[in-house]
Amino acid sequence: MRSRRYGRWLLTLALVLWTGALGRDAFDRFIGATVLPPLAFQHSVEVRDRNGELLRPYLVPEGRWRLAVTLDAVDPGYVDMLVRYEDKRFWTHGGVDFVAMSRVFAQAVRYGRLVSGGSTLTMQVARLLENSGTGRWQGKLRQIRVAWALERQLSKEQIMTLYLNHAPFGGNLEGVRAATFAWFGKPPARLTPAESALLVAIPQAPLSRRPDRDPEAAHAARDRVLRRMLRDGILDAETVEAALTEASPSVRRDFPILAAHLADRARYAAPLEVRHDLTIDAGLQARLEALAAAAVAPHGDRLQVAIMVANHTTGDVLASVGSSGYVVDAREGFVDMTQALRSPGSTLKPLVYGLAFDRGLAHPETMIADRPTDFDGYRPQNFDGLWRGEIRVRRALQLSLNLPAVSLTQALGPEHLLAGLRRSGAEPVIPGGRPGLAVALGGVGLRLEDMVGLYAAIANGGTRVDLHWGSAPTPGFVPRVVMGDVAAWQVADILRQTPRPSGVIDTEIAFKTGTSYGHRDAWAMGFDGRHVVGVWLGRADGTPVPGVFGGDLAAPVLFDVFARLGTVEPLAPPPPATLLVSNDRLPLPLQRFGSSQERANVGAPAIAFPPDGAVVEGDVLTVKVRDGIAPFTWLANGAPLVRTRSRETVLDSLGAGFSALTVIDATGRSAQSFVEMR
Repeated sequence: MRSRRYGRWLLTLALVLWTGALGRDAFDRFIGATVLPPLAFQHSVEVRDRNGELLRPYLVPEGRWRLAVTLDAVDPGYVDMLVRYEDKRFWTHGGVDFVAMSRVFAQAVRYGRLVSGGSTLTMQVARLLENSGTGRWQGKLRQIRVAWALERQLSKEQIMTLYLNHAPFGGNLEGVRAATFAWFGKPPARLTPAESALLVAIPQAPLSRRPDRDPEAAHAARDRVLRRMLRDGILDAETVEAALTEASPSVRRDFPILAAHLADRARYAAPLEVRHDLTIDAGLQARLEALAAAAVAPHGDRLQVAIMVANHTTGDVLASVGSSGYVVDAREGFVDMTQALRSPGSTLKPLVYGLAFDRGLAHPETMIADRPTDFDGYRPQNFDGLWRGEIRVRRALQLSLNLPAVSLTQALGPEHLLAGLRRSGAEPVIPGGRPGLAVALGGVGLRLEDMVGLYAAIANGGTRVDLHWGSAPTPGFVPRVVMGDVAAWQVADILRQTPRPSGVIDTEIAFKTGTSYGHRDAWAMGFDGRHVVGVWLGRADGTPVPGVFGGDLAAPVLFDVFARLGTVEPLAPPPPATLLVSNDRLPLPLQRFGSSQERANVGAPAIAFPPDGAVVEGDVLTVKVRDGIAPFTWLANGAPLVRTRSRETVLDSLGAGFSALTVIDATGRSAQSFVEMR
């Protein structure tokens, strides 16, 4: 009898276990068949600076701020507070907290209504992903099923990350990172206990606890969270007491919008990317945007400004201010004036002189005529209407005289001037399509970005710089030589000694100002041993600004920019080949720049060997010249090497690498050839 009873007990136990196993298998199949909502949501496109700091985010298409965040980028104190307040067994339960559910049920029976919620953070994630309600029991059951499925497919860290990215924080704020920027003006990596408590409280009632709508309700909810943390031992009494005295936000902050024009360019250049890392320095950008607004404020409501700063040793663009404000106003603030085609005025003259130095047409101590001249019908005048007669080239550039610059351009040829511009990376636009001598005085369309690239090349020893704002160097970039290092240093040395605006006492900033025809554009370009700065002021629509001058308006802004950069870096010392002598010790052809009539004579010299672009093996080079009038002066990279009456001579001091060879005849006419010695 006893054995039968025992057998029935075993059979019953087996049936129970079998039924349980079938139930568990059915439950597993039920959960496994759960169709999960999409786990990947579109996040706000972000543009960040060189250090990862947010410059500008963009709304997602449905009009929400949803800034991506990872668990390790959120203050651990906030996460601990969130778990303790919302779901203290989050790290151990399987998606549903049956202890909490039992408490909710018991309270509902006792009080006849729901007193507290039993949703776990996983269930809340399920609701957020499906955008389902919380009040209907069908929705709650669906959340439970999805929560179980999520727990089987994701880690706890992944589930927490989903919550941090999707929790509602009032209005169109979604996710904790959007919330911390909107309510505290900072990322969520470091939060005070009071800030963490507010972020715990808002998602429970995001409509009624919005700090900008009902700051008292938000503040009270925050304080309840803090007191709960004291009760549960998460925070000590001293910390809670201090947190309770901390003010809560009552207004919503604007999201960062630094380098707005450049951010737009980055987004349009790579529309599928969700994060754009730029070389911009956010702190410097903010300081210069404030400077830009202050610079135009006293000058009516139409004057506009643009500023660019780059590191000419690396090519990194550190700041790009496209306007005084990214707003719709009379200044047309939405137009990026760093990209607008404008006349550069006299800021092109350093290129004219640098190319002339490089080709052996002139030296800083060369005498040049500043007198009325007719260039086949073109009769330029100086800005002040005065003439200086014979003047040193150095002084002619510092005074920004027009006649000497045009004379040098005629000797160079306007096409060679444009070729030098293009080697620097600029993209000049010629009115009418054919360049004339007026190019030297600004008769060409260029962007502020082009001009910054040109001055960066001069500052970089005459070699083009990879000017870029993306985090990676420009693919396929080739560092072309705009002018030799000697010529570049000579230009920098002249500009370093240009008279400063009143109150400026630095000695290591080389700068040049310019004013375009009709007072439409005021420019100031400058560099020290590390940074190159470009400033433009004018009207976005191109109309004249009466009385505007680069020296009066743009130069002070330029030096204000350098002041905000900090310590001025010294300029480079002269290259070894630099000829540092007075006028009377220069080679005869360099003592005085010849007149345009002399240079128009036929039979100008030409280098017969080596041809342009030649590669020569060895360390000795035989050079030959045809035509021209002896004696001939040979220069390498602007430095005189030998003076001879022979049309053939030997140069044995070039050294390995690239050299620009120039020959000058007795009348001052010249020819040039580039050669590589191996």
